[in-house]
Amino acid sequence: MTWHQALSDFKNYLLLERGLAENSVLNYSLDIKKLINYLEANSIAISPLKISEEILQQFIYEVAKVVNARSQSRIISGLKSFFIYLIFEGYRENNPMELIESPKIGRKLPDTLSINEIDILVNSVDLSTKEGERNQAIVETLYGCGLRVSELIDLKLSDLFFKEGFIKVTGKGNKQRFVPIGEVTQQYISEYIRNSRTLVPLKKKASDVLFLNRRGNILTRAMIFTIVKNLAVLADLQKNISPHTFRHSFATHLLENGADLRAIQQMLGHESITTTEIYMHVDKSHLQKVITEFHPRRNY
Repeated sequence: MTWHQALSDFKNYLLLERGLAENSVLNYSLDIKKLINYLEANSIAISPLKISEEILQQFIYEVAKVVNARSQSRIISGLKSFFIYLIFEGYRENNPMELIESPKIGRKLPDTLSINEIDILVNSVDLSTKEGERNQAIVETLYGCGLRVSELIDLKLSDLFFKEGFIKVTGKGNKQRFVPIGEVTQQYISEYIRNSRTLVPLKKKASDVLFLNRRGNILTRAMIFTIVKNLAVLADLQKNISPHTFRHSFATHLLENGADLRAIQQMLGHESITTTEIYMHVDKSHLQKVITEFHPRRNY
């Protein structure tokens, strides 16, 4: 079995059997290609079925010279999954990555925006442009519903249940969930649909897609990043923000205002509560309020 054949089979496994999103599969592939490139550059002719821990350890050592600890950890995790797949399919009996440890990395606290900064960004959108209403609705939806970029660009008209106060979101692994949507966000989306979206020449395959580019097709992830970056410049916001900043801000503001962590977990689409718990490190001031309000011995 060649590396390219093994990688192709692994990608199909991730897509079809594990149901991972295309972006996740791409990241796995890029990390394994780094190993393939290393082997080719050093004239190491060995198959994925025979590669040893020593060779992999040397590869990780070289990787550590050029990437940070977080990226190094991701590469190690991806390679471990790759060799676990080969064992699962009966191609190998052992995992050569088993004893290779990931570097310890500190838990990075998410960047957030204040409510005032959110308002400034939304109001900084130039509504005189053809894309103005769309961009304003995009920013409001990212913050108002706490969506990932991939979830935003995949949002359909048929996913909007405004009467019930929900939208249907397709998250990682094609898992669907219903997320509450407030009246303000509904208003921004409705105005965009009614005024701007009708002026776009629709592509047939994108007829049900909510947010469209000027050619009537689905937006790319890169375009959403560009919209947010340009908006930060227009608003003269001295912060390095991305679309994900709105998702972090959504969760943080809910938590600070007393929302239940389990409810936030469901809205964000996190499989594990530990992923959601990172927001507990942002502001602990509400914890004292919880004790004062709910603990049975609060008055002793």
